[in-house]
Amino acid sequence: MRIVSVVGARPQFVKLAPIVHACAAAGIDHKIIHTGQHYDPMLSDVFFRDLGIPAPDVNLGIGSGTPGVQTGGIMEKLDDAFPSLEPDCILVYGDTNSTLAAAVCAVKLHYPLVHLEAGLRSFNRQMPEEHNRVLTDHAADLLLAPTQVAADHLKNEGLADRTVIVGDVMTDVVYQVKQTLDGVTSPIVREGIAAAGNYSLATIHRAENTDDPDRLRSIVLSLSQVNHPVVLLVHPRFRAKCSEFGIDPHQGNIVVHDPLAYPDLISSAMAARGIITDSGGLQKEAFLLRVPTTTIRPETEWVETVECGWNQLVEPGEGLIEAVSRPRPMDTDAQPYGDGHAAVRAVETIAARLS
Repeated sequence: MRIVSVVGARPQFVKLAPIVHACAAAGIDHKIIHTGQHYDPMLSDVFFRDLGIPAPDVNLGIGSGTPGVQTGGIMEKLDDAFPSLEPDCILVYGDTNSTLAAAVCAVKLHYPLVHLEAGLRSFNRQMPEEHNRVLTDHAADLLLAPTQVAADHLKNEGLADRTVIVGDVMTDVVYQVKQTLDGVTSPIVREGIAAAGNYSLATIHRAENTDDPDRLRSIVLSLSQVNHPVVLLVHPRFRAKCSEFGIDPHQGNIVVHDPLAYPDLISSAMAARGIITDSGGLQKEAFLLRVPTTTIRPETEWVETVECGWNQLVEPGEGLIEAVSRPRPMDTDAQPYGDGHAAVRAVETIAARLS
């Protein structure tokens, strides 16, 4: 059996890593197409290196663009790439433009389609990620859900017969990487930027937070007024929008820093007093590491992080400033995202259902 994975963005590379290893262990032929949606080396190349992912079999090199241009460009190139790899199924990850482009192309070319991390819903149709995940779920032949909540969403949409709960593959990666970091110092601490336990680690990249100049300006101002250092890992979108709108992120207690390789990101999260983000992946990673999180969004797909008391949803302003300095929540043994063996179950399910 040959599985072809299509990835293009940082969270997908993280999810890809355990699938690569699970396929190898099961003796399943696995090929990788990298769309090039994230082309910055710190958001792409280093993830392949640090997570032990082999070089892509095909790199489409699509680069940036509007959603329509980017999605259409990926589809055009996949029309040639898919037949050349002779797949038995196409595996797509998460909710990016690469996900939707690969899903549509797979369906049009009559390849069985599998969606990993299926069933997530924010119920906010203004989010481009919500369009991508809903459309992909309804196109897919097999839906690999990370949680019971996600499976329930799929059941409510009439997709229960295609759904299997396998757990969350990012849990696999976080647990594996964490084991390698014993005695490793966070680069934030090592570089003398801040002491362990004395800083918040921040990432901002979603369109709804960066494309509105007033909202972006309010976020930066709020972060600058937090009563301890806020180490802001600058995503290319954030940097570009700040430049476009004339916003200087070097304010107050903000310390601007380049993106980190994945092991460095995890070690820096572990050393932080808290996380500030709009990233779905980092919300979950922080919860798995038991680091309090403040999410600058009105909703989240990862509702379990909120229900367990480790994530708080806020808007820019006083609410954000207060939430970042709140006391540490009560410890919990909850494992809503699985036991760290989701990739093995995912590959076994694909083989059983689609061989």
